[in-house]
Amino acid sequence: MDALSGTHADAHTGQRWAYSLVLTLTGIALGVSGMPAPLYGIYQSEWHLTPLTTTVIFAVYAFAALGAVLVSGTISDAVGRKPVLLAATATLVVGLAIFLFASNVWMLLIARMLHGAAVGSIVVAGAAALMDLRPDHGRRTGQLSGAAFNIGITVAILASSVLAQYAPHPLRLPFVVIGALVVTMGVGLLGLRETHSDRTQGSLRIARPSVPAEIRGDFWFAALGVMAAWSVLGVLLSLFPTLAAQKTGVHNLVFGGAVVAVSALAAALVQLAATDLEARRSALIGDLGMAVSLLLTIPALISHNPYAVFAMSAILGAAFGLSFGGSLRHLSNVVPADRRGETMSAYYLLAYSAMAFPTIGAGWAATTWGLDAIYPWFAALASAACLAAGWLGVRPGR
Repeated sequence: MDALSGTHADAHTGQRWAYSLVLTLTGIALGVSGMPAPLYGIYQSEWHLTPLTTTVIFAVYAFAALGAVLVSGTISDAVGRKPVLLAATATLVVGLAIFLFASNVWMLLIARMLHGAAVGSIVVAGAAALMDLRPDHGRRTGQLSGAAFNIGITVAILASSVLAQYAPHPLRLPFVVIGALVVTMGVGLLGLRETHSDRTQGSLRIARPSVPAEIRGDFWFAALGVMAAWSVLGVLLSLFPTLAAQKTGVHNLVFGGAVVAVSALAAALVQLAATDLEARRSALIGDLGMAVSLLLTIPALISHNPYAVFAMSAILGAAFGLSFGGSLRHLSNVVPADRRGETMSAYYLLAYSAMAFPTIGAGWAATTWGLDAIYPWFAALASAACLAAGWLGVRPGR
């Protein structure tokens, strides 16, 4: 864990703690994106929401993130990483405040939209800042970034579900606690020296994300892997806790949160353990593993056994970690230093698209035919997509 040890100063800033700060911020931001997952069941029961409404609330976050990744890379290349990270952190706080006082669906939609814009900006500008700080550690940065994402989601979902189940004000207190963490990170950012000294020239614009021609094949291999992985993540965060509770008969909020958290934790542990596994091979193994484990979640749910559901969630998370982590590491190794912002924008643009559209489709189908009826079809389709991603990664001339 040399990247977190602070044994040497980071490039461009001379601050030993800069890399750890940015990495932690990305983890907390992804935690904010996932923390409402255990609370959707409460919103559904108290506000009588349909599965489609729930998935739209979730997916509006992804659509806002799409917009953010279109501009944040270019903006951070032009004005620096720190201003983008500060603005995005402030936006996270505003979104949490709206969640805190939400009394209707529209307030939830606005809060999720703000969080999508903020998290998308932090992910892109943060990834570029980490590569600025440790330009010779692309592989390690990709690995640690993927682990931070999943650790952030794990901690946030578990904390949210525990607070919602056992503490007063279940739809209020979780947002107060994580809001305090985000404010703390914002204070730390104020002391951060700018990481990006080689600014691009010209006026700011909404630029089309682009990929350098010399790494186009590597980029598409990485992008296909993350698209398959994040299509699964979207449904896991929005619908799977409710389905797991229905099938097992365990309606404790901690159970629903833990089902998702165990997936995220397994993903983080696998990413940290896969240091010596070549990135491309890791992604391919992960794609195949997700295809198989998705199909195996169907008999696990049919068994009504909570331990079987936990086990398959952990296996699915481990495969997700290999796929996502391997794809991100592979891209981090090959992206040119002067094209980081726009390349990462393109990468996460495809990732969030893959998260949003399947999630909305699953929500519409669940509202029409029932969540129990449509999940096997979703699992089969997502499994086929994972296999397709792996096949495209190994065929010649990808």
